[in-house]
Amino acid sequence: MEHEDPRTRILDAAEELFYGQGIQAVGMDAVRTASGMTMRRLYQHFPSKNDLVEAYLLRRDGRWRESLAAYVSHAGEPPRDQLLAVFDWLGQWFAEPDFRGCAFVNSFGELGATTPVVAAVARHHKEEFAGYLAGLTEAAGAPPATAVHLTLLAEGAITTAAVHGDPTAAADAKEAARLLLDTALAG
Repeated sequence: MEHEDPRTRILDAAEELFYGQGIQAVGMDAVRTASGMTMRRLYQHFPSKNDLVEAYLLRRDGRWRESLAAYVSHAGEPPRDQLLAVFDWLGQWFAEPDFRGCAFVNSFGELGATTPVVAAVARHHKEEFAGYLAGLTEAAGAPPATAVHLTLLAEGAITTAAVHGDPTAAADAKEAARLLLDTALAG
């Protein structure tokens, strides 16, 4: 870790702390300690905690969506199978030992009302995810409204898994998605 770029070390520490403990519960001193940086170096890269929070969320968004897309692309064809693979990926994510739900919902709940940049990044993440599902839905030949329904199933599964600590929410949502897709594609 000592050979990593200082910005990366800071973001890695911030991600672990913010996602694991909550943004408001973690001060800059804790990020400094976890990253092994001096406070001066920390503030050179991130002049305020809001700057660090924004960078953490933007990086997490990119990584989350890239991981999902890579998994789904390996699901192969047809596009219907790719849509259902989204729920398999969610199930793997939910089963990770450090899963605490959606970082964007969590951050929006903590800071969305008072920090416009957090609200904007959270909305962007949700819009991009919905758009991704819409693209898969269109490729599968299902009506556009189906994408909205699939998005709600996925978002509900994320929340259910976080609240109940039960990764099977993904399998339940996948079964509902399968029924929804079968109906939409038959019509």
